[in-house]
Amino acid sequence: MDRPKFGEQVTSMDTSKLKTQKQKVLLMGRSGSGKSSMRNIIFSNYVAKDVRRLGATIDVEHSRVKFLGNLILNLWDCGGQDAFTENYLTTQKSFVFSDVGVLIYVFDIESREFEQDLTTYNAVIKALEEYSPRAHVFCLVHKMDLVQVDFRDSLFEEREAAIKGKSGRFARVVVSYPTTIWDQSLYKAWGNIVHSLIPNLDVIEDYLGQLAEAIEAEEVILFERTTFLTVMSVTSKIGEQNPYVDRQERLSNIIKTFKHSLATFTSSSTSSHQFHDFHIQTPRFNVIIDKFTNNTFVLAVLPPGDAELNCTRINIATARDEFMKLDTTGDRSRREGIGHN
Repeated sequence: MDRPKFGEQVTSMDTSKLKTQKQKVLLMGRSGSGKSSMRNIIFSNYVAKDVRRLGATIDVEHSRVKFLGNLILNLWDCGGQDAFTENYLTTQKSFVFSDVGVLIYVFDIESREFEQDLTTYNAVIKALEEYSPRAHVFCLVHKMDLVQVDFRDSLFEEREAAIKGKSGRFARVVVSYPTTIWDQSLYKAWGNIVHSLIPNLDVIEDYLGQLAEAIEAEEVILFERTTFLTVMSVTSKIGEQNPYVDRQERLSNIIKTFKHSLATFTSSSTSSHQFHDFHIQTPRFNVIIDKFTNNTFVLAVLPPGDAELNCTRINIATARDEFMKLDTTGDRSRREGIGHN
């Protein structure tokens, strides 16, 4: 039976009233906890070994990151020295904590003043309750690579419980992650954080599911172009049998490392497009990574064979035209029916 083409399954989407959405993201924590290192790895394409040359953040460093089209992240990397923190909580309180979309608070697992860290965190939470009560709160228990493997889970659970106890009204919604810059845990945490900010996820999921069905893919993953964080994925029943539950974060890490290698050998910027697409063919499956829209790449795992690969390229090209109409902002109801005609 002929495989359906992606374009035969969807109708047009009304994007005429989509607007730019800006999200204020506070990155806070004690000085030396690793805030700036992780920010530069995720958003500035640093590799872990390169962040050692970064100095301490002075006051607040502002970054404007365009993420997935019209979603703009206004990232405030707040210096963690005591004097700066006191200013954030007193004279600059309304300025810092108003209109916050997400608070990311970083705890250093090696800190010898964890109780003091919790007290400062609680003061930050109270300020957030006052000025941005609808914000998302994420806590990263960082530098977990410095803890012996046998004790990591128990220590993280202990810290997670203590953090929740100081989270006030956010206790029910705060989410904590164990992280380190030396493995994929950082991508998992930041991927989930950014994922919480992206509107129109239901629209993206519908389109991606139709693409996966059209190419009979085991899995289709949509990555943001610059960070290579996962935006959305669709997995078939066969794909769900994959034993690597952290494969998406691993792929983010691997692909960004690959881009660094290309930048080294081509003398280009790590933020530029060093590749448009590539594929891997094996007797058991095909993998293709293709530039999708201006802001995304798509990865597909599909059955083996040249015909399957060529058919997938055609369907991705067709789907690209539809995805270009998608935006990450605006009223989710502003779309016409999407589905089989």
